[in-house]
Amino acid sequence: MVSLDISLLGKFYRNSPDQVLDAVSFKLSCGEFVALLGPSGTGKSTLLNMIAGLEPSAPGEIKLNGCPLQDKPDCKLGYIFQQPRLMPWLTVAENLRLVQPDADAAAIESMLAKVGLAGKSACYPKHLSGGMQRRVSIARAFLTQPDLLLLDEPFASLDAPNADKLRRLLYALWVEQKPTVLFVTHDLNEAIQLADRIIFLSSAPGRVILDKTVDLSRPRATDDYRLQGWKDALLCQHAGLLEGTEPNAFES
Repeated sequence: MVSLDISLLGKFYRNSPDQVLDAVSFKLSCGEFVALLGPSGTGKSTLLNMIAGLEPSAPGEIKLNGCPLQDKPDCKLGYIFQQPRLMPWLTVAENLRLVQPDADAAAIESMLAKVGLAGKSACYPKHLSGGMQRRVSIARAFLTQPDLLLLDEPFASLDAPNADKLRRLLYALWVEQKPTVLFVTHDLNEAIQLADRIIFLSSAPGRVILDKTVDLSRPRATDDYRLQGWKDALLCQHAGLLEGTEPNAFES
């Protein structure tokens, strides 16, 4: 498992004078599940891409287990994007082997069975529904048993029943493997259901305005009355939080 320590001084869009992130600092402990929530354009995806090395970093530091990212610390990283990003010319098994080339057939079948896709290893993405393709992307991320898992709104375009099924699947795999998770979402209900903590960002340029522990026992179902009560109390105490204009910033 890996801890994540972020301390950035600001970030501008590439080749642009526009600032996407303000000073941003927070930490994730080993095995912790943290949701990152804020209005559109506040740099949530940019932050994930910097952690993954897909975006040039910003002034400041990102550390994994205390080791700066530029020093290439030993860490198995998983990333689940907004879209499944499957190669259409490859089978399901071949798509999984993109991240784990030496995975044998038994390991792939075992992981596919865990996500409800037993017997689908020889299928091509075009033969799968959107929800099934998302399951493949989840299987691909967990096949490597990642130390750190980044998720960028992976269920945003799904209907409510499918999104709920995949949230429960994600939670079950996290309990089994316990990677450290940073989960970007716009959905507060989703964040409350899944996360140990929720970090709220302001409107652009994004900065942390609230870091809130979700003090509800698990598991948490979407229809659990406790979730709605917790959400109502939070938004009553912190008016404007979802718009990124929380006046009582940093209160917890």
